[in-house]
Amino acid sequence: MAKVTRDDVARLAGTSTAVVSYVINNGPRPVAPATRERVLAAIKELGYRPDRVAQAMASRRTDLIGMIVPDARQPFFGEMAHAVEQAAAERGKMVLVGNSDYRTEREIHYLRAFLGMRVSGLILVSQGMSEQAASEIEAWDARVVLLHERPEAIDDVAVVTDDIGGAQLATRHLLEHGHPYVACLGGVPNTPAVGDPVADHEEGWRRAMLEAGRSIEGRLFQAPYNRYDAYQVALKLLSGPDRPPAIFCSTDDQAFGVLRAARELRIDVPTELAVAGFDDVKEAALADPPLTTVHSDRPAMARAAVDLVLDDSLRVAGSRRERVRQFPSALIVRRSCGCA
Repeated sequence: MAKVTRDDVARLAGTSTAVVSYVINNGPRPVAPATRERVLAAIKELGYRPDRVAQAMASRRTDLIGMIVPDARQPFFGEMAHAVEQAAAERGKMVLVGNSDYRTEREIHYLRAFLGMRVSGLILVSQGMSEQAASEIEAWDARVVLLHERPEAIDDVAVVTDDIGGAQLATRHLLEHGHPYVACLGGVPNTPAVGDPVADHEEGWRRAMLEAGRSIEGRLFQAPYNRYDAYQVALKLLSGPDRPPAIFCSTDDQAFGVLRAARELRIDVPTELAVAGFDDVKEAALADPPLTTVHSDRPAMARAAVDLVLDDSLRVAGSRRERVRQFPSALIVRRSCGCA
């Protein structure tokens, strides 16, 4: 069977191919309602399917948005990617997701791949972006929105949550339970000092502790962001002679590792150890005990990121401060902190 073309639709509808194009693409010129109905009826009768590849080559843009995350296996990044996918679908776009695995070469690989596909824009969750990756973006003159992170290497539009303020809320809450101090499970040794959420969580913990007149000396512990490696760190920390009375974890996944380690060591949470996390992933409500954590509005952040990456005025000049959209954090109190 011969492939149905746009010319076939135009002949059946009694219009020009340009009018058919306006109907399919919803513009750029208006089409009279009666004419639109004829075109849609012809498309249905003939079973016409637009050639999206040809359209992309002509416009040099596709209906795709590229998104790069460190590790979609972690609940936070998985939920964020899903929220972006839903927001993009509302705008008639599809999302391609790549995992950098926290490795610069993988991030550059996906940058080149997505930009080569002529995506409409890029949404990046990039931890410690390299100068090379930033150069790739600049060379392609790509539309880029930074989500969750603000790497120093690239000064572009960003959508973030109030990481410092949220960490302060969690740490203060633990101190209000009467604990002499709160330990912090922070990031790995190479965590960027600026623009990284975990570094900001550490800073929020530090500020809350100092405001309360508590020492932070020897109370910040480095741990990977995932529960499996954080569990190993927590086993050593909780089985040592200076076991902390309370721990603020920079991610919920770390907190899940701490809860597992405490259970194996027969340390009761929260009577012997209070725990709080950050992110409020869905699993936090099902933890044992349910995890007190800091909530970030991922659906709203995802919609903002998609809106920005599709905005034609994205690359207008402006200061970094003016181009950062920050969403507030909120403390979600559950039983792991000691509240009923």
